Amino acid sequence: MPPRKARHHHHVYVVELVDQVWNEPSFRKANPDYQLGKPFVYVGMTGLEPDLRFDRHKAGIQSNRFVTRYGMRLLPHLYEVFNPMPYEAARDMEVELAIGLREEGYGVWQA
Repeated sequence: MPPRKARHHHHVYVVELVDQVWNEPSFRKANPDYQLGKPFVYVGMTGLEPDLRFDRHKAGIQSNRFVTRYGMRLLPHLYEVFNPMPYEAARDMEVELAIGLREEGYGVWQA
């Protein structure tokens, strides 16, 4: 019997945060090169569908405090092209995507 092919089910996702997140000192400190007018975002990775993961954040379940307090909506145009993928790839892509968005001037939180 041939080995079963693993189904890739990990995802990276990006949540848009409301502007008030800029009032958080730790968020400001993490984004010294933020460009005025660019979005504030949270970048994460999950084994769930991004919609379900966002709902869990908002419900306070294994959540990031910035998403719970300031999360508005997912920004699928920034991540859909990458999903789904293996765990290791998602772990790496979460970091790479956050770095890329910061380089574009976004305010980014990535845990």
